[in-house]
Amino acid sequence: MYQLTINREFDTPVDKLYLAWCQVDTIKRWFAPGNMTVPQAEADVKTGGYYRIVMQDDDGSQHIVGGQYQQVVANESLDFSWQWEGSPKATKVSLRFKSLDDNRSALELVHSEFDDQETCDKHDTGWNGCLVNLPSVFQ
Repeated sequence: MYQLTINREFDTPVDKLYLAWCQVDTIKRWFAPGNMTVPQAEADVKTGGYYRIVMQDDDGSQHIVGGQYQQVVANESLDFSWQWEGSPKATKVSLRFKSLDDNRSALELVHSEFDDQETCDKHDTGWNGCLVNLPSVFQ
């Protein structure tokens, strides 16, 4: 099995960073790489709750991912399954949030259980493409 780990720091308090992963209106503003948009998002952020995110390319093609929240600890952690629509394979995403001071926070994202390095690398590119958009929601 393969996994990726991404660490980022943000100029925002930890509670706002955490909420960016939980509030549908905010998710729609950043949760797609590059020029893609998020026309639809659902998130029932509680242990056992489900989410579904539709990412759309400029040409209208859609990439839909969903899963179930396995563990939710407000402002500390989110663990959830990650499964592309039409795929039999689910992987796991673990997020850890840390306050660095009143106005800065850190995120550790671990995406695991990939069957091969190529799929892992594609998700690494995708996550980095999403995370570069995340600071815009804090302005």
